[in-house]
Amino acid sequence: MAIQEFRPELISRRGELIAWGSALLVGGAWFVLGKSAGHASLLVPLLTIPLLIAAFSISLGNWMDRHTVLRLDAEGVRFSNGLRHVRLKWDQIQQVRVLPAPWGKKVQVFGEQVYFGFYTLGEVKAQGRVLGRTGIAEGEFALQRILESAHLHEVHTLSPDQEQEGYYYVRG
Repeated sequence: MAIQEFRPELISRRGELIAWGSALLVGGAWFVLGKSAGHASLLVPLLTIPLLIAAFSISLGNWMDRHTVLRLDAEGVRFSNGLRHVRLKWDQIQQVRVLPAPWGKKVQVFGEQVYFGFYTLGEVKAQGRVLGRTGIAEGEFALQRILESAHLHEVHTLSPDQEQEGYYYVRG
């Protein structure tokens, strides 16, 4: 089995720049109003704080995407995203869940004590035009390879009464 590495599609950083610019603009207004008028309306900090949280969250997500690697080899699977590092041999994989997501599918791979997840390719479209791609372009292939190499088979389709739709795979 050849070693294969998969990385997610990288999205434009425009949204991140807009979020930070908005947070800095409103934060700057908060500072100027506080210095010149002596106080600022309560709405200014109520707007600044969520903008800062959003900007930080977007930056963290982009950073994690740029550091994400899914590696499959003869021994098993490795997943790393800068914060989470998981190594599972094929026989350590207990189950895989495949859930629908807004773009692509969310794949969750569970070992006995660790797990990781990744998204298959999804396209963001508006008015019939593709605006961006997200997830791992070869994610479907990686999923099939994980299922085959770990000797997993579909148990059943998750149903809405289980609070999730999707597919559930186990060993055996």
